Parts: sequence; structure tokens; C-alpha cells
Amino acid sequence: MNSFSGSRTRAAGAVLHGAALVAMGLCWAVPAFADDAIRIVSPYQTTTLDPMRSAAAGNIETYGQLYSRLLRRNSETGALEPGLAEKWEISPNGKTYTFHLRDANFSDGSPITASDVAFSLERIRSDKKSAYPAPLGAVESVTASDPKTVLVTLKSAFAPFLGNAEIWNMGIVSKADVEKRGEEAAFASVPVTSGPYEVKQWKPNERLILEPNSHYWRKGYPKSDATVELIEVASPETRIAMLKAGEIDAVRAVPWAQIDELKTADAIDMRLEPSTTIYMTLLNHKREPFSNLKARQAAGMAIDNKAMAKAITRGYAEPANTTLPGSVDFHDKDYPGIPYDPAKAKELLTESGMVGHEVKILAAADAPSQQTALLIQAQWQAIGLKPVIVNVDSGAWWDATGKGDYDAAANWWYNETPDPDLAVRWAVCGSCGSNSYNTFYANPKVDELVEQGTKEAEPVKRAEIYKEIQKVTTEEVAQIPLYYAPNAVAYSKRLQGLKLTPSLQWTLEETSIGQ
Repeated sequence: MNSFSGSRTRAAGAVLHGAALVAMGLCWAVPAFADDAIRIVSPYQTTTLDPMRSAAAGNIETYGQLYSRLLRRNSETGALEPGLAEKWEISPNGKTYTFHLRDANFSDGSPITASDVAFSLERIRSDKKSAYPAPLGAVESVTASDPKTVLVTLKSAFAPFLGNAEIWNMGIVSKADVEKRGEEAAFASVPVTSGPYEVKQWKPNERLILEPNSHYWRKGYPKSDATVELIEVASPETRIAMLKAGEIDAVRAVPWAQIDELKTADAIDMRLEPSTTIYMTLLNHKREPFSNLKARQAAGMAIDNKAMAKAITRGYAEPANTTLPGSVDFHDKDYPGIPYDPAKAKELLTESGMVGHEVKILAAADAPSQQTALLIQAQWQAIGLKPVIVNVDSGAWWDATGKGDYDAAANWWYNETPDPDLAVRWAVCGSCGSNSYNTFYANPKVDELVEQGTKEAEPVKRAEIYKEIQKVTTEEVAQIPLYYAPNAVAYSKRLQGLKLTPSLQWTLEETSIGQ
């Protein structure tokens, strides 16, 4: 999914997803390091403290610090481990999951019960304000059979369920507090939390200050008693300057052009961390020219994504070969991808009857988006299309793509879990509620394979299903895959244990401050 707030059901993610379409933040002077504070700077805003209400990148990072889930993902191995549920059983038919809760408390000291879990998951699944109910789409009901036991009944066997129960919006909130204060007030400033941190102070559009939750169920965590500041700064130059000046500890979304320099700085640990992010070009299948298969294939063959990845990311990203992220399970790394063949592209465009057709390319104002749009424009112009770049802000971008009022738009999205189910539902499934990420691509065969993939428990057989999905959707150019990008994050070397996981979660509870 991609990552903008409120405009879609999937983040990446759904996000939501365009690194290019960043929200505005404030710039100010930050005092020099204090040993009792860990500061992270990001272009992405915290806009709500309710884990149900938004799928925006800044909120995804925040939710992981405030709310625990039934399961947690080991930050080193990526394996699913017990979270608030210390154990669970799955019925022989794969339709009933029984979760047994550990003794744990909310930040106000009250016990976390099965009623809280059922209340939290049902809000995500069925509330009209839920930003991303898709991960619980296979769920029939969630009930508390006793204070420590949660029963989740599925409509049918669903192989990705446990992984989905761990993602960012599955955090458990206090039913009693939400009912007492009301939904808006409960999350307005200082919510009752179940995760490693609670809110000390929130200054919207500026920063969110967190402090360790003394009632957190993982004894001995967070490892540091430092407060955490999530600071919003829109300007990449300002973010990097703050890091160099020793005013902050970590910078999210380091510009590609800054990476080489930061690698040489003695006090900075510049990392390219694993991600499930894919950059691609959306094509509108609802109208000409891209309702025509040959025109889409021509557009795909006209783009040299190897050269594009090198030019835009300085070679730090890997050219994409399928419509799915390169690091998800069952990615077909051996698939050859769409060949770069301008001569064949010209031939296909002529056969399509779309030579000279105007193509409206939506582009955000930031440098990478503009660069991508210009490269696409030049390569499509060379084969006989008439591409025109239309500059828009994030709200207009989502409005236009959602309505199908565009022809092409470069963007990115990421997958919340290693399992590919959410990825295919977001990007290439015509009947899954996302309109194949606003491309309106629809192939009943693909939709059928998506459902087969969730019901098949055998990994080898699942792999074959997802390979077929990748083959069909790439050949039909559901989207044009551009490149797989790592998370570029720079850290102060005074910290140990901090990283950004592929699911956009900071390992702050594992972090300690060195001397």
C-alpha cells in the first residue's frame, strides 16, 4: 500500500503511498542532544492517534509505538512471535483461531481483556470510518469466550490470517476508555495505550513526544527510559542538516543524492534497509490509450527501468521485474520482466492505433516525482505518444486517480507483510475493492487466482499461484514496474538497536543510547 492519509483503503500503502506526495511540516531549531531523548525526523505527519482511522505513513510509524497487537514480528528474523496472545490454536478446517491472552495491562493500569481485543478488531473490520479493513476481510466474527480467550471465526480457510493480525492497524485499544470518553476524545491527545510507549505531548503539524509505558507487557522494555520525539520536517535539506548538526538521531526518507555523502560521515550510520516498496507507473485501463492492451505493452517496452533506477536512485534501487514487490514471499525473481525495446514499442503502438494520442501524466511537485515524469514523458514521446505532465498536490492526485481522471501516474506502494496476499489485492485485483490501485485493471482469472492463493496452505503450491499472477499481470501491463527501493535511513551512531523494519515500524523499544 501507499502512504497518504485518508484517501484510500490501503496504505502503501496503502499506503498510500507516494514518497513524492509528502505533507508539509515545520522547520525550527532543535536543542542539542539530551541523553533522555531520542529524536526521529520524517516528512510524514502524525494526523491521528486512532489506529483505525488512517493508513498514512506517518501514522503507521506512530501506531507501532502506542499499540500492541496479538502477535509481533521479530525485528531480526521477521518471524511471527507471541504478542498479547501468548499462544493460539487453529481448528483443523482452518476457519477458527483461538487466541489465549497473556496477563497484560494498558497504560492506565487496567487489564487488557478479550473484550478489548474483540472491540478493537471489530472496529477495524466493520466501522465505516476504518481506513483499512481489508486485512480482516476473511473474518466472519470476533468474540470473547472468556476474559482471556478470543475466538476469531473466518468465512473460509485463509492462509495469510496470522500475518494480517500483526500489521500496523491491528493495535489493541481500551474498550472501556473509548466508551467512557467517546471515540473522538479518547484519541484526541492522550490515548490509553497497550504498546511500549504512551503520549507525553502531541503538537499536531510539529511533533509527537512519547514516554515509556510503565505497564508495558514486555518486561524490561523499552530498553531505554528516554522520551521519543517524532518530528515532522518537510524539507529534506533541513532534515539532513539537523542530523549533521547532531540535533536529531534518525532521518527517514534520505534523498538518494545525499546517501554517498552521509556514508562518509564519522558520526552517522547511513543504511539502506530492506523494504517491500515498489515504484511503478499506474495506467488508467478505463480509457484510451491504455484501455488498449497493445498500447500498454508499447508504453511498458518504451521505458528503460534499469536506466531509470540508476538515474533516480543513484543505483541504490533494483529494477523491478514483476508487478509485485521484490521482497515479498513467492516473488518470481526469475521472471524476465517487460523488455526495454523501443522499436517493438513503436510497432505495437502503431498496431494499437494510438499513435499521437495525448497522455495525461499526473506528477507531484517534489524532485523525484518530477524527474520520473520527465523520463517517462521523453521515452513515450520517442515512440509516438503525446505525453503531457500535469502537476498536482496530493489531494488532487488521489481525487483524479480515484475517479479515473488521468492516463498515467508514477507512484509507490509497500506491502505490510511478507505474504503477497495484501499486495495482489491492492495492486492487481479488480474485485477486491481497490480498483487494482486505481488502474481499473480487471481480469477474472487473476481475481480467481487471488482467492486460490489464500485458501492454499501448501507453500510450494502457493508459490505457483503467485508466479502465475505475476506473469499474467506483468504481461498485460496492469502497471509498469519501475524499481524496488530500500528504506534509506540515516542514524546517529550514539544509538544501538534502532532500525525501520520493512513494515515501517521503528524498533524503539529495542533501542538503547550509548556513551
